[in-house]
Amino acid sequence: SLENHLFRRYFQSQPLLWSLRIKIALGAAKGLAFLHSDEAKVIYGNFKTSKILLDSNYNAKLSGYGLAKEGLQGYSMLQLSDCSCSNSNKFYHEEEDLTPEGDVYSFGVVLLEILSGKRALDANRPSGEQDLVQHARSAKICKLHQLLGARIEGQYSSDEARKALNLAMKCL
Repeated sequence: SLENHLFRRYFQSQPLLWSLRIKIALGAAKGLAFLHSDEAKVIYGNFKTSKILLDSNYNAKLSGYGLAKEGLQGYSMLQLSDCSCSNSNKFYHEEEDLTPEGDVYSFGVVLLEILSGKRALDANRPSGEQDLVQHARSAKICKLHQLLGARIEGQYSSDEARKALNLAMKCL
């Protein structure tokens, strides 16, 4: 899973290259866009890094989707048993989370995690940085390199990173 590649100790010795991070983010966005399309009309409902699987070429595959509110503006409800899922965990959400907008917000959080290599919530980070979304909202452009971290520094242009970060912030 993307979660393993971003946060597990085994994978952290070799952080994902910037180009792979962007490829994964784009693949996940395309998958989510398909689910929201007129053809599928499915709300993911639990979009997070552990639900993005990666093949040997780092192509993103969405798994475990399917919690949706039935009858929401023509969107259908899929049960976890209706799809090929990577695990059988049950998830519970407030009804207001089960909207296409909730999925877009969740994508923004995942994109921040992809860009920064940091978990959305981490009590081990310094005060003011424990909540990645709040930290990103308060970070100034001059702190862009602090948000993205030193492990991938030099792999991206500032303009490229700003565009990706701006996209994440628009989703949030």
